[in-house]
Amino acid sequence: MLEESILNALVEAARSARAQAYAPYSKFAVGAAVLDDTGRIHAGCNVENAAYPQGVCAEATALVHMVMAGGRQVRAVAVVGDAPEPVTPCGGCRQKIREFAADDVPVLIADLHIVRARYTLGELLPASFGPSHLNPV
Repeated sequence: MLEESILNALVEAARSARAQAYAPYSKFAVGAAVLDDTGRIHAGCNVENAAYPQGVCAEATALVHMVMAGGRQVRAVAVVGDAPEPVTPCGGCRQKIREFAADDVPVLIADLHIVRARYTLGELLPASFGPSHLNPV
């Protein structure tokens, strides 16, 4: 189990990333952060594009930053959005996270002030298809 201080740092990184979002069309800023297997935090924000839907989600950006830094395994995820309902990763991002994360990886869903929900990746993407399907043991 991860220490609460690490999870708090992960959520704060996602909040900071959200502040950098480029969302001139939807006006819906999202930040995300992933904790890799070495304890490093990698953050990302959504980046929209006039050629909708060619933008990039915050979760995907965070994963790209992790991979660019040499990370290959996600130990925790935080997503921050500001909406009446908790902002969870879209279906495509759930699958992208699955590439690097096991079913038991915690996914924290927060707004600008509090963590509103906690899931595991398996709860968000049950019976998922992942790398082990292509490389059976």
